[in-house]
Amino acid sequence: MLITNIKGLVGVHPKEKLVLRGSEMANLPVLENAWLLLEDGLIKDFGTMDTAPSSLLHLSSTIDASGRFVCPSWCDSHTHIVFAAPREEEFVMKIAGKTYEDIAAAGGGILNSARKLELATEDELFESARLRLKDMLKQGTGAVEIKSGYGLTVESELKMLRVIKRLKTAFNIPIKATLLAAHAYPTAYKNDHQGYINLIIDELLPIVAQEHLADYMDAFCEKGFFSVEETDQLLTAAAKHGLKPKIHANQLSVSGGVQIGVKHHAVSVDHLEETDEAVLNTLANADTIATLLPSCSFYLNIPFANARGLLNANAPVALATDYNPGSTPSGNMNFVVSLGCIKLKMLPEEAINATTLNGAAAMELSNEVGSIAIGKKANIFITRAIPSLAFLPYSFGQSQIETVILNGEIYNG
Repeated sequence: MLITNIKGLVGVHPKEKLVLRGSEMANLPVLENAWLLLEDGLIKDFGTMDTAPSSLLHLSSTIDASGRFVCPSWCDSHTHIVFAAPREEEFVMKIAGKTYEDIAAAGGGILNSARKLELATEDELFESARLRLKDMLKQGTGAVEIKSGYGLTVESELKMLRVIKRLKTAFNIPIKATLLAAHAYPTAYKNDHQGYINLIIDELLPIVAQEHLADYMDAFCEKGFFSVEETDQLLTAAAKHGLKPKIHANQLSVSGGVQIGVKHHAVSVDHLEETDEAVLNTLANADTIATLLPSCSFYLNIPFANARGLLNANAPVALATDYNPGSTPSGNMNFVVSLGCIKLKMLPEEAINATTLNGAAAMELSNEVGSIAIGKKANIFITRAIPSLAFLPYSFGQSQIETVILNGEIYNG
C-alpha cells in the first residue's frame, strides 16, 4: 500500500529513539508533502513527494492523503477492559452527591466488579472485551496493555488473564497482559492482608508464570489499599517469576508508590495525580515512565497530574486511558490527547509523543510501534483534511480520524 501527498507524516523519529524525556517531548518530527510505503504489514519506506520512485506511483493500492496527516497509532499502556458489567448506577450516585465511601458501603466499587466477574463465564468476558477493543481500534489505538484485577480470587484472576490471552490471539496488534490481583483486598481478607498476599505469591503467581499469562505485575500502592511494604513484597515475588513491575501510584495521596516502583525498576508508575518534589526528583533520575491518566481525573473530578513538573524534571511521560468500568469508562485516546493539552498544559507535540512513542515504551514495544520508522509495524491512522496537527487535540470530542490501518491493511472493524 502506498500513501501519497501526505500533508504531514507525523512522528518520524529515528528508529533507535525508543523513549523521550523532558524537553525532548516537544520535538515531534513531521515530514511535509510526504509518501509512505507499507509492505508485508511493516513500514517499508517513506520520503518527500519529490523523492518518490516513479515505479511506486503506479501501484494499484494507493491512497491520496492530500490535506491529511498520517500518524502512528495510539499506544494505550493502561487499561482494564476485561470486566463483566458497567457501573453506570454508581455514576448516577456520584451525581447525586454520594462519596466513594458511600458507594462502597452500598456494595459498589472494585468489589462490585469482582462479584459480577465471578459470575461471568470466560466466553462472556471475552465477547464484551472484544467489542470494547474493536471500538478502541476504530478510534486509532494500535497497541494496548490490559490488566486483570477484578477477580480477586485465584480462579477469577486466572479467568481474566486467559481472556486477555484469547484477545492476543484474536487481534493482530501488540497486546501486553498485566496481573493486578493486588487491586483491592477481598472481603474475606479485609482483616488478613498477609493472607491475601500469600495467596497471590504462593498460589496465583506460579500458575500465571507456568501458563505465560502475564508480562507484568501491578499493585495499587495507596493508603487503604496496598502499603509500600506490601507492594515491595509482591514485586519481589513477581520478579522471581519473570514478571516486571508496573504500579498504580499516587492516585489519592503521595504514597511512596513511585519510589518503590523505581526501586524495583518498574517499567512505569501510573496515575501520579499527587506528586511532590521527592517524586519529581525520583523520576528525573530513573528509566521508569510516568504514565498519566487525565480522563480518570476528568471523570472523578480529582486533581490532574503535574505533567509540566514532570517534564521540567526531565522525566519520560506517557498518557493512557485507564479504560475501566468505575473511574474511566472510555477508551478514546483522542480525548486523552485533548485532555493532555487542555488540563495537563502539554503542547500538542508533547501529548502526541506521550500517546505514541512513550506509550509504546511504557509497554516495552517502542522497537515495533509508536513512531514512523522503517521496519516498524504499519499501525497508523490517516486524519480527515485538517488545517494543522494542533487541530487534533483542539477539536476535542469530535473524531478527526478518517482511516485506520493496522498491519498494513485498512481496518473496518
